[in-house]
Amino acid sequence: MAIDLFSIGKFTIHGYGLMIALGFVAALFYGTFQCKKKGLNDDLFYNLAIFVLIFGWLGGKLLFIIVEFKSFLQSPMSVLGSEGFVVYGGIITGLITIYVYCRIKKMDFLRNIDIMVAAVAINQCLGRVGCFLAGCCYGRETDSAIGVVFPAGSMAPAGVKLLPTQLFSAGADLLMFVVLFVIINSKKYKKGVPVCVYLTGYAIGRAIIECFRADNRGSVGTLSTSQFISIFIGIAGIIALFLVLKRKDVETDESADSVENAEVHEEAETAEE
Repeated sequence: MAIDLFSIGKFTIHGYGLMIALGFVAALFYGTFQCKKKGLNDDLFYNLAIFVLIFGWLGGKLLFIIVEFKSFLQSPMSVLGSEGFVVYGGIITGLITIYVYCRIKKMDFLRNIDIMVAAVAINQCLGRVGCFLAGCCYGRETDSAIGVVFPAGSMAPAGVKLLPTQLFSAGADLLMFVVLFVIINSKKYKKGVPVCVYLTGYAIGRAIIECFRADNRGSVGTLSTSQFISIFIGIAGIIALFLVLKRKDVETDESADSVENAEVHEEAETAEE
């Protein structure tokens, strides 16, 4: 649970940074694998992932500044230079980035975003393990057997048993990844369903986990900022899922394969003529 895992000379490996890096690598590996499986351009997906990483980070930092605006006005650099980050800011700007990039590159938005949200889920899973190693995003004090005592020097209060809400989040993100993986690889996969499931599931899970967190963050009335945003994200996800399932013109994976096979057959016939 130490912030620093080990050092090689003057070079120190920080647990948080390592897990964030591993999360991004895992997301890229999964995304490129899934693109090849679905017949999508994995090079363009790789570039998209880079843009999502950049603008997602900026969005998360921007929302953190908004949440901590009073502290930002008093000491801008202490907020900008901190490790503070609001995940929802990253999700929102990430979705916008994917949409804009797909429009510019004429990529199938729904197919690419369906793959991307699963990649994001595994990235978040490993990132939350990094939070656990750093001690941020900690939970309430507890006397239960699952309580964890963080060492001095971590971001969590030292010497008291706290709920490991970081690991709760990591487990929920891993479960989300498995669910999305099953959906997108099912024979009757319909475009748009995974992203709707992700938004709805993440909103519900985040709202629940927020009830057990004890780190100081912004609030809207009696709700934390993330719980407040979860209401709108969850509702939007449910409405979008209903619309996607209702629409008959949204291609399933099977229909897309049939179209591709038909095109290949036509090209072969043309070549023979």
